[in-house]
Amino acid sequence: MATVSPPQPWSYLLELPRDARAPGIARVTLQAVLDSHALSEIAEKATLLTSELVTNAHLHTDGPCTLRLHCREGDRIRVNVWDTNPVVPAFFRRGREHATTEPAAHAEAGRGLRFVELWADDWGSRTYDRRRFGKTLWFELAHPQRKPKKSTPRWISPAGCTDCVELEGERRKAVAEKRALEEIQDASIAIRSHFRDTHLLPQWDVR
Repeated sequence: MATVSPPQPWSYLLELPRDARAPGIARVTLQAVLDSHALSEIAEKATLLTSELVTNAHLHTDGPCTLRLHCREGDRIRVNVWDTNPVVPAFFRRGREHATTEPAAHAEAGRGLRFVELWADDWGSRTYDRRRFGKTLWFELAHPQRKPKKSTPRWISPAGCTDCVELEGERRKAVAEKRALEEIQDASIAIRSHFRDTHLLPQWDVR
């Protein structure tokens, strides 16, 4: 029975207990998901930032946390980490437009979250029902632009001649490979000579 790939967008949800092993489990899980969806290029950044958010939840809450990975159109992921503490770190409250490059020299906490500023394409926070039900910190990473492979259009002989196509292919290959000028000229002469001699000269009907 044929299998069908799930359509975009897709989401994964992972519930983590308050356990010192939770950040490591989150990293391994996230790496596996991104690899399976051909998003390995952003896996290193995503796992590091996710680890920071899960670690922050472990250090500053007394309850579990929830990790949600969401992907839109296959080129941008959002990671949400929910925990039971409604207090949003100042860095996330300020938002991207007010972000700074470095934390204050006397700051004892939040330095790990600075990786979000360095690497994430966007980030933010959300609180729920007058801050009674915890908060969510999130970040987004955009996949590097996947440039489609450029395919060279196959040249079609106006005379429908396969020899023309083969000779022109050799000429184009010589140009693409930046061969010696003499070799490129010889290939050009070969295609012109063949076309002139085969398709332009009058064809005498020999009886």
